[in-house]
Amino acid sequence: QVQLVESGGGLVQAGGSLRLVCIVSGRTFSNYAMGWFRQAPGKEREFVAAITRSGAVTRYADFVKDRFTISRDNAKNAMYLQMSSLRPGDTAVYYCAAGRKPGLNVREYDYDYWGQGTQVTVSS
Repeated sequence: QVQLVESGGGLVQAGGSLRLVCIVSGRTFSNYAMGWFRQAPGKEREFVAAITRSGAVTRYADFVKDRFTISRDNAKNAMYLQMSSLRPGDTAVYYCAAGRKPGLNVREYDYDYWGQGTQVTVSS
């Protein structure tokens, strides 16, 4: 069984930064493509960023380009989301996800395992 645990969320002022961390256990981390999603109150969960199994290639939603950076460290079974220039509209629960399907996956159903989420709140 694969387990994902997110951390690093919190309350930050607009323009500030946060780094989210996702630790994966239970299987070989490098076998999984990874992604970040978010869900704001009253809205559906949406894609934020994805990274390939090796970490060589990444993909972002248009609304986070040049502000967020996804990365992974396969030796530490960890994935990261560095968020900067945060806006109130970035307020959401952020989820990490792992999928056996290779590549840059943007759809929820391409992922097999999910974390419990971490709250990010950006104040104006």
